Amino acid sequence: MKYLFLLLSTITFAQQTQSVDFKLVHGQITINPKDKSVRGAVSYWFDVLKPTDTIKIDAQNMDFTDAELNQKEIQFTTNGKQILLISAFKKGTNNISFNYVAKPKQTLYFVGSEEKDNVQIWTQGQGKNTSNWFPSFDDVKEKVIFNLEVVVDSKYQVISNGILKSKVNNNSMTYWRFNMHKPMSSYLLMLSIGKFEKQTQKSNSGIPLEMYYESKDAAKFEPTYRYSKQLFDFLEKAIGVKYPWEIYKQAPVRDFLYAGMENTSATLFSTRYVVDFTGYEDRSYTNVNAHELAHQWFGNLVTAETSKHHWLQEGFATYYALLAEKEIYGEDYFYSKLYESAQQLKYASRTDTIPVLNAKASSLTFYQKGAWALHVLHETIGDKAFKKAVKCYLKKHSFQTVNTPDFFAEIKKVSDYDLNNFSKVWLETTSFNTQEANTLLYKNKAIRILFEVEKLRNKPLSEKEEFFTKIVQSNVYFSVKEAIVNQLKEQKFEDKATLLSLALDTKNVQVRQAVATTLNEIPESFRVQYETLLDDKSYQTQEIALYNLWNNFPEQRSRYLDKSKGWIGFSDYNLRTLWLSLALSTANYSINKEQLIEELINYSSSNYEATIRQDALEKLLAFNIINDEVLENLVKATTHHMWQFSKFGRDNIRRLLKNATMRASFERILSNLNVTEQFQLNRLLKE
Repeated sequence: MKYLFLLLSTITFAQQTQSVDFKLVHGQITINPKDKSVRGAVSYWFDVLKPTDTIKIDAQNMDFTDAELNQKEIQFTTNGKQILLISAFKKGTNNISFNYVAKPKQTLYFVGSEEKDNVQIWTQGQGKNTSNWFPSFDDVKEKVIFNLEVVVDSKYQVISNGILKSKVNNNSMTYWRFNMHKPMSSYLLMLSIGKFEKQTQKSNSGIPLEMYYESKDAAKFEPTYRYSKQLFDFLEKAIGVKYPWEIYKQAPVRDFLYAGMENTSATLFSTRYVVDFTGYEDRSYTNVNAHELAHQWFGNLVTAETSKHHWLQEGFATYYALLAEKEIYGEDYFYSKLYESAQQLKYASRTDTIPVLNAKASSLTFYQKGAWALHVLHETIGDKAFKKAVKCYLKKHSFQTVNTPDFFAEIKKVSDYDLNNFSKVWLETTSFNTQEANTLLYKNKAIRILFEVEKLRNKPLSEKEEFFTKIVQSNVYFSVKEAIVNQLKEQKFEDKATLLSLALDTKNVQVRQAVATTLNEIPESFRVQYETLLDDKSYQTQEIALYNLWNNFPEQRSRYLDKSKGWIGFSDYNLRTLWLSLALSTANYSINKEQLIEELINYSSSNYEATIRQDALEKLLAFNIINDEVLENLVKATTHHMWQFSKFGRDNIRRLLKNATMRASFERILSNLNVTEQFQLNRLLKE
């Protein structure tokens, strides 16, 4: 049997897809938050196209029992990455079923705890493989209709792909049954489990739009989900192909790895985008909302066959999201975003050696250069031809994998545009075609003025002040005024004072924020004007202004702290943690220093999301507020599933370990840590 296994394991998945076509799967899974395990019963229906003796299903570190082929026992083995089912498979339709147990190390994440009654369980399949929690297919070419029944404690709600067909309570457990009717790649399978509420709207085409939130965030529902229906209706019309699924759901989850993820019929996104009316000004979900929704067509309906063609997903989603935002925010916004990405790409092209059509291309390349390529194509062949080609491309390849030639084939049917040259310039080289981009950007009046402003960058202020004054006082789009304020950064204050005052007088949040950002040293003569920034409806502006005023005017610190005492800010407590840090650093401000320290340390604990914890730890370390609890919280960071936070923990522990006293403190707290935390700290101590 061992020899047979070694022989069979050399069969590639690509060969399997030529012999076997998986059609449908029914899975019943039970999630246990206590031991972070998944128990499941899976049944696959498939067609054997050519006789074969082994069928593989990707399954990472799972234990299997009760494998059957057409209700008869079947031999199987595993290699830690797959289950291999062994039999004389004959042509025709067959059924395989088995049970499994898994404790996923990635892809299925458990956040919070039952003790604190704040459990959330969610998946993130792209790039991490759904096969860590559900036996499936890492190769995107194998598309299957997924039907899932999820069994969890009745106090939780479950969100998954497709329509909820039934919800049955059995003692303390609830059985949630979800059905799909169209095939999809396995990485798009999803789960989200927690305590959610929802509101439902309907698109113009009748698709239910379910929008979830935690009960504590009910007041933030409108600004968080603002324009959701409008985005949906616009994209369905602009793309020209009916939304391909039966329902669309969105839910924010804590400690999510990315901004958002476009699982089939259900987007998960980071709680950083759960905002109130003030937070919306700086941290709107609108772009992420539109981007992930566009993926329901570009990525989910048609899927790039390999990473080389990843721009067919990310470039399209980025471009169509921008078109959707143009519908909401206007043409000036649209062109300002194109200008912004053009500047980024122009700068990156100096060192970036990987083009769009390369599996190792950067996110900036796949997303922004891919979007720029589409904009060039759209503008060159015309709106009618572009829309017709996209529509035919999506319809022809629905529920299939695609490559760049597939898309080009549809462009060729509607235009004689030179796609060979287009591909070389925009997809196969790393340089950015600034000349062509600028020609398209010049269509917008605000951008033409912005180019005039940028041409004056190296001119003395005396030569451009009159022009700048005229522009700042005009009704031109705010990004042009921001550019002017940014040019003033290195100027002497007395030379730029009038322009800064005019910028504040615009009452535009973004222009005023540019003033807050560029003016770190505030003269007494400008203090009263600068203080007005503390009242702006922008948590980001308030954060910048509060710190700069506190830093520049020590004699006014208590007044600033009194004014901002009740500020919280975004959901990551940006204003509260800043206030605590400043209050602790202000002599004679508070008689309750210990209480403030305790609060700041609490924000660094596992009671909060990684972004809050990291921000609190940064401030505690910066102000040298370090005790055993802080050190323990720093070690806990090293075990977090978000790599940025775990790296932050490791890097700071390495730095602290250079101090002999700190090393002794870390050694002392070892016994207070759990096994995983001890392992991480011991590794660092031995370096």
